[in-house]
Amino acid sequence: MSGSDQSQRVPSGMKETYDAVVSLTDAFCGEHLTAEYAVLCRKLVASLSRKRLSALSRGDAKSWACGIVYALGRVNFLFDRAQTPYISHSDLTRLFGVTASTASSRGRVIFKLLDMIPCDPRWSLPSTLGDNPLAWFVEVNGFVVDARDLARPVQEEIHRRGLIPYVPE
Repeated sequence: MSGSDQSQRVPSGMKETYDAVVSLTDAFCGEHLTAEYAVLCRKLVASLSRKRLSALSRGDAKSWACGIVYALGRVNFLFDRAQTPYISHSDLTRLFGVTASTASSRGRVIFKLLDMIPCDPRWSLPSTLGDNPLAWFVEVNGFVVDARDLARPVQEEIHRRGLIPYVPE
């Protein structure tokens, strides 16, 4: 993490909780998912840690770690057998040692706190953004358009403004 990376800054009072949850998500992603998932998990834990009265301060690290993977899994279709990587709900909860209701409960809390949706570009795997239509929709003069269909100078400007993940080739 670079010193200027705001996405992983954590308040000092939440550092211990952040470290505990991230150690679990890092280990899980290293063994069962990908490095991309590990990076997103770290970003998500940091984001939750910065929330006023962070939900992470209540409950154990294991249940939050599972809920974080569960929430990111919903965004990225981790539970769809046609996707790679894939893991079932039951395997996820078994491997974390939490109940299915705990995992889904934590996942719902995270979804609500961060206004997440399936295919949410903020929480999508970087390798999938090119195929994620939500990452490319922008409003131009009251019309929603696919930014990939716009002229390159317009794409460059909307990328500069942070509205699309990158300027396509």
